[in-house]
Amino acid sequence: MAANRIKVAKDKAELVKSLVASKDTTGPFQTYVEVMVFAAALGVKYKKRVPLGETTKREPSPIPQENFASLGYDLIIKLLGINETKDINILSSREEQDEDKRTQIFEEYANAGLEILQNELRGSVDYSERLLLVLISERGTKEHLEEEFDLSKFLT
Repeated sequence: MAANRIKVAKDKAELVKSLVASKDTTGPFQTYVEVMVFAAALGVKYKKRVPLGETTKREPSPIPQENFASLGYDLIIKLLGINETKDINILSSREEQDEDKRTQIFEEYANAGLEILQNELRGSVDYSERLLLVLISERGTKEHLEEEFDLSKFLT
């Protein structure tokens, strides 16, 4: 049953493989599950979903949702489903259409995040280092914006 699996777009397969630590990569993640969850979070941050189009059949093959559950990440798939549809009934895992919709939402956010990562990491040799720089710059942007609009300093 393919609906219980998270698929990876074919044009992002090499990126996903390169983000997982191995003897051939400088990938910062230990599993495909972690890559996909990080990518989905990035997609959510930028409020971007991208349909998958053609997907990979192997390497990375569609990831069983049990793998997400065993690492404690299945809640993210459910939360994104509720947030996107505004319908708590989407949590009803007995309904195949609800499960398919949750899966699709997660896959599209992850695909968007992978697209963003593809652009950020282009030309980089050490993905871990580049990702760290991206995260630091994001944090700096947020702190800068909060400080910039903090009017409380005028209330003295």
